[in-house]
Amino acid sequence: MGEIIKVGMADLKPCKAPDGVITLGLGSCVGIAIRDPGTLIGGLAHIMLPDSTAIHNSAANVAKFADTGIVELVKQMEAMGAKRSRMVAKIAGGATMFQFASQNSMMQIGARNVEATKKVLAQLGIPILAEDTGLNYGRTVTFYPETGEFHIRAVGKAETII
Repeated sequence: MGEIIKVGMADLKPCKAPDGVITLGLGSCVGIAIRDPGTLIGGLAHIMLPDSTAIHNSAANVAKFADTGIVELVKQMEAMGAKRSRMVAKIAGGATMFQFASQNSMMQIGARNVEATKKVLAQLGIPILAEDTGLNYGRTVTFYPETGEFHIRAVGKAETII
């Protein structure tokens, strides 16, 4: 068993098996776990917002946005030796955390984050193997590139592995 590397909010980290990556408190944020099964190189991005072009000075933190953070994670994994043609993804998060948000489409950040994540992964040619998204609760996730297991914990719920 290797080290578990912590990924903060608006952060991303690549790793190589036997190491794993964890991020805490995905509410409307989305955790994107990407893996190259050939090299056992993987990584996790914790994105907060869907689109960097809508925010002034978004270049200050590329990991904050789906459109730039996922691309950056893939780039860092490739620098470690991963091949994009073999990469696969799993995603979690994107919850609607506040009741009033369900009535206002601009406030549906979680759903917009999930949609943007899927769009970017499709543009990169990275298939999504599994997801645990939406609903109204937060998640903590741990990803193991060695096995591809994405462990998802939520308060009051049994741990799931996708």
